Amino acid sequence: MAIFLDDSSKVIVQGMTGSEGMKHTQRMLTSGTQVVGGVNPRKAGQQVEFEGGASVPVFGSVAEAMEATGANVSVVFVPPKFAKDAVIEAVDAQIPLLVVITEGIAVRDTAEFWAYARDKGTTRIVGPNCPGLISPGKSNAGIIPADIAGPGRIGLVSKSGTLTYQMMYELREIGFSTAVGIGGDPIIGTTHIDCLQAFQDDPETDAIVMIGEIGGDAEERAAAYIKEHVTKPVVGYVAGFTAPEGKTMGHAGAIVSGSSGTAAAKKEALEAAGVKVGKTPSETAELMRQVIASLG
Repeated sequence: MAIFLDDSSKVIVQGMTGSEGMKHTQRMLTSGTQVVGGVNPRKAGQQVEFEGGASVPVFGSVAEAMEATGANVSVVFVPPKFAKDAVIEAVDAQIPLLVVITEGIAVRDTAEFWAYARDKGTTRIVGPNCPGLISPGKSNAGIIPADIAGPGRIGLVSKSGTLTYQMMYELREIGFSTAVGIGGDPIIGTTHIDCLQAFQDDPETDAIVMIGEIGGDAEERAAAYIKEHVTKPVVGYVAGFTAPEGKTMGHAGAIVSGSSGTAAAKKEALEAAGVKVGKTPSETAELMRQVIASLG
């Protein structure tokens, strides 16, 4: 099985006809994803041809695309200043899963569309500023390269896109049920806890890798959730042990203020919850290999 995304998922792409949208739609199609439409009001009615023979229709709105294709996933590749409107349009259309790849969205815009989606209660948002998610061999919604690792029984949730790719590569011989890049902005939709709960409930996920980073208290809250609700083994990694205090490191949410949000504090909280935490991604992968070996 998988979480959030499987071989029955039908994907549309908001911003498909832009350069990034075209490039990654091609990659999604090549990996076997059912991409059933694009959305661009200025190009509605057109067909876009992709390598491999796929011809994907363009619709004027998310609602039109869903009605015509039965789509249940949308991936957003629109520029930051248009992202809020794109998300609200998708939420109004009640798309079940919305993957917001766009980075550089104003925090105020994210706060507004996140609250709007929460109040509506029909759409799960992954992101923004994320690589999306992949259930290898089934479907790929976003920009995660599909050839890093195949299907398996590890679940992965990560704030970092590049560390998602690295961990998938490190554990490619075991494989993944689903890998979810949740994004590193201060406000995101789907959280570590959401993914931990879904992996805990997935009968074909045996163990979980959780990747966090400095800033905020998401990892500490995840640790508390693991202690109370997760019975499957969890291995963790926290990026940013050498980050200087008060300096933003890559992600907008990865900033340490005073003693809060440090990698050391997060590692301590996770270990107190029974999570084995590696000092490097490679060490973390080795810890997971040991866990899988112990499970037989």
